[in-house]
Amino acid sequence: MEKKIAILNGDGVGPEVTAQSVKVLAAIAEAFNHQFECKEALVGAAAIDKTGTALPAETIDICLDSDAVLFGAVGHPKYDSDTAAAIRPEQGLFGIRKALQLYANIRPITTYPLLQHLLPFKPKHLEGVDCVIFRELTGGIYFGKRHTSDDGNYASDETSYSREEVERIAHVAFQSAQKRKKKLTMVDKANVLDTSKLWRRVVKEIAAGYADVTVDYMYADNASLQIILNPKQFDVILTENLIGDILSDEASVLVGSMGMLPSASIGNKNALFEPIHGSFPKAAGKDIANPVGSILSAAMMMDYFGLTEEAAAIRDGVEWTLQNNFVTKDIDPVNFYFTSTIGDLIADYVSGKIPGSVKKENIELRKSTII
Repeated sequence: MEKKIAILNGDGVGPEVTAQSVKVLAAIAEAFNHQFECKEALVGAAAIDKTGTALPAETIDICLDSDAVLFGAVGHPKYDSDTAAAIRPEQGLFGIRKALQLYANIRPITTYPLLQHLLPFKPKHLEGVDCVIFRELTGGIYFGKRHTSDDGNYASDETSYSREEVERIAHVAFQSAQKRKKKLTMVDKANVLDTSKLWRRVVKEIAAGYADVTVDYMYADNASLQIILNPKQFDVILTENLIGDILSDEASVLVGSMGMLPSASIGNKNALFEPIHGSFPKAAGKDIANPVGSILSAAMMMDYFGLTEEAAAIRDGVEWTLQNNFVTKDIDPVNFYFTSTIGDLIADYVSGKIPGSVKKENIELRKSTII
């Protein structure tokens, strides 16, 4: 199979973690006889510094000409203190979502028993936790009209949704539920917001066409509580943009590190894959960021291409590193391995270079050469 992949490294640790995913994709291509043509493009603060805009037209063209996009992260401290800046790195991410019409953000939440000792939960509390959050991505308050008065004492942000915007992501979520445990939880604020009332009305209509899926309706404040108190009750969660952003970040605590979580953003013709974490500028250039979220995002890309065996090989490689305690500093601040080492190990696993048992003392910190 031949595929074109746009590589948007972005800022902070984005280039470092994305490099590990590219490394793993190269191993997949070699092991399974595929050809992945990767082409880099600018986005975020890196793009502002070079072009004056967070999303150059050339970047959009490269993405539109690709079969999928692998995204790193955007954000830089020099913009964080200036909330009035007309051009910000985050505009690159919002812009690419809009330009590619990526309306469905998919964030799987999978727990790993070997990481549970790092969490403020009893292991039994996390047994059986396996859910996926479907977040609408191109509508709502992030894309609504915004206004600040001339004197700076009044501001407003508009949130709006159309029936079509709700319908298209709802169908994707219901179809996923049919392939999983056949349960969907709709999260909203229909007791207060008119947009949520529209969501609930449309989802109820669509649910009639998926009779095999059980549907629950839950207010966002209760859902944020239930994700912590009883996370195993959830299978597919469907929600709007802002609520989905908050809930999916909250759910990362169930895994052990935000660096572990991947995501996919899907449209009618395009798809983008990225870890859910930010640019983590304090770690940039230190080779300590967790690349697993990015690497698992590459696995989701393989699923999108219909390459399920290849996706499974990547996930098996991730599981192997965890089982053998090859983890980054966010997981184990004392006995940790470097970003590039984890990437090398997973690439070696995919390539079949990992023997049945490996002694940790034979793994060099910055290399995965197995002696």
